[in-house]
Amino acid sequence: MLEIRELEVYYGVIRALKKISLHVEKGEIVTLIGANGAGKTTALRTISGLLRPTSGSILLNGDDITQASPRERVRKGMSHVPEGRRMFPDMSVLENLELGAFLRRDKEAIEEDLMRVYERFPVLYERRKQMAGTLSGGEQQMLAIGRALMSRPEVLLLDEPSMGLAPLLVQEIFNMIRTINESGTTVLLVEQNANMALQIASRAYVLETGSIVLSGEAKELMESEEIKKAYLGGN
Repeated sequence: MLEIRELEVYYGVIRALKKISLHVEKGEIVTLIGANGAGKTTALRTISGLLRPTSGSILLNGDDITQASPRERVRKGMSHVPEGRRMFPDMSVLENLELGAFLRRDKEAIEEDLMRVYERFPVLYERRKQMAGTLSGGEQQMLAIGRALMSRPEVLLLDEPSMGLAPLLVQEIFNMIRTINESGTTVLLVEQNANMALQIASRAYVLETGSIVLSGEAKELMESEEIKKAYLGGN
């Protein structure tokens, strides 16, 4: 469904991504793990069109979208939940969710999807008239995911969904990601919490200083001594 070929990105003279290649098959959860500054967020921002690559290509369902605008990528079935949630704080929960469907004109289906989001995240229904900026961190993360789902994405890009959340909320968010995937949405997940990410992913890529240094089945990587030592708190 999603294929990245030899993607290279510079910030001025700094080479942030060094010809990385990865792929995500339909129905998978694939995770990109690595330390802070490894290039994970840069990768997602480039895939969603917020950054332009210096070279390389991005394919979605076989179509080259390397030069497509972020809007066009949403139209083609991609949605991005950014690091830090990026709510519109002075708008209500409902208004934030409605903005997720800004490219759609099928009003009845939008209303159905809104009800699905409320079923998935009941707290958002309870808070629907509340300003988004007054929500807790966990509620804001649910809102960010719900907003992304309102565009009916085929592939969902998730950037650090567990950041800043209490352990119980982290478990809840990861359970939701698994449920969203089981309902038919393909997921590319960027996470610093490698242990949680590897538990729900089918495959994983390890990014270090802009390069993919390791990839494979998530279960196999969890057993890797190298991964345990670097990312899972092993000795």
